[in-house]
Amino acid sequence: MPQPNARRAGARRAGARRALPARLLGVAAAIALLATACSATADGADPEPTGPAQELRLGYFANVTHTPALVGVATGAFEDALGETELTTQVFNAGPAAIEALNAGAVDAAFLGPSPAINGFVQSEGESLRIVAGAAAGGAQLVVRPGIDEPADLESGIVASPQLGGTQDVALRTWLTANGLENTLSGRGDVTVTPTENAQTLQLFRDGDIDGAWVPEPWASRLVLEAGGEVLVDERDLWPDGEFLTTHLVVATSFLERHPETVSALIAGELEALDWVAEHPEEAKALVNDEIEAATTRRLADDVLDRAFTNVTFTADPLAGTLEQLLADGVAAGTTRPASLEGIYDLRLLNAALAERERPPVSAAGLGPDDAARGPSPDGTTPAA
Repeated sequence: MPQPNARRAGARRAGARRALPARLLGVAAAIALLATACSATADGADPEPTGPAQELRLGYFANVTHTPALVGVATGAFEDALGETELTTQVFNAGPAAIEALNAGAVDAAFLGPSPAINGFVQSEGESLRIVAGAAAGGAQLVVRPGIDEPADLESGIVASPQLGGTQDVALRTWLTANGLENTLSGRGDVTVTPTENAQTLQLFRDGDIDGAWVPEPWASRLVLEAGGEVLVDERDLWPDGEFLTTHLVVATSFLERHPETVSALIAGELEALDWVAEHPEEAKALVNDEIEAATTRRLADDVLDRAFTNVTFTADPLAGTLEQLLADGVAAGTTRPASLEGIYDLRLLNAALAERERPPVSAAGLGPDDAARGPSPDGTTPAA
């Protein structure tokens, strides 16, 4: 269940907050274009853009893979960017719960994994959400008890994932099937997949009640360093160039249509948080640990934090080219159905913000608009729109 962050904008780590540069004026053209493009929905209704929102309700997880969100909240980068818009936050355990909250109108935006976003988009016939930025790549592993050295050793075993239909759940089921191990959503088959909250997974693994778990950081590192687990699969080994998406920023479509200025500010705050992490890696670890402790009442050990951070790359690029494969994996796993993902991305505001920072644009891989503001290419030229 989501838990409100009672601190809201309050207790931040001393000295961590940095002022947001005055960069929002440069994205005005992208906002205007987005507002114009949203002036009529598919059924012809006018969503009536209303300017900046009074409040932005943001969801995220207390995971290392959500570092941009944790840092954005803790340093005040989001609040500085949002200006008069009030920020409130909720902490979730896994993506499907965050999508439920987004669909119910309980949050306006959320950092979460790709599989829940795909499910939400498909189930709503493409209406409910848009992916507007990336956040993190990598940082997911299948950790097993000693003595399990190959896929066949998991036969008749029990393996956990954070939540049914979540990104790690789909990855686990896809890998099991690819290795000839039958599994079903009901838990039957050669291997029983049991969706379990991460903290409970750690205890079950320690007690010997499960044989492994496919989990994000820092839970993979905790299973290894605190519970004696061994890595059977590092998910980056399954992807070309080792790049796979773990976390991106999703916004309710209706919120994006009505408040593009607020979404632009949120994205600007995330870019500030990403820059801060890159410039202050050790302080970022401590800050993330503070936020994890605030949400879970327990700090991570230094070796766990160090290992977790080495496994994750923080990036605003949502790696859109991987999404079709993730959809195919979800279909094969039985957690979603075949559908078109056209329109799931809207990267215009992100690319406008990147252009203001003289950084190259990112691609939506043909799955949505991304050309409202083209930043410079790596060679310094500006591509044609």
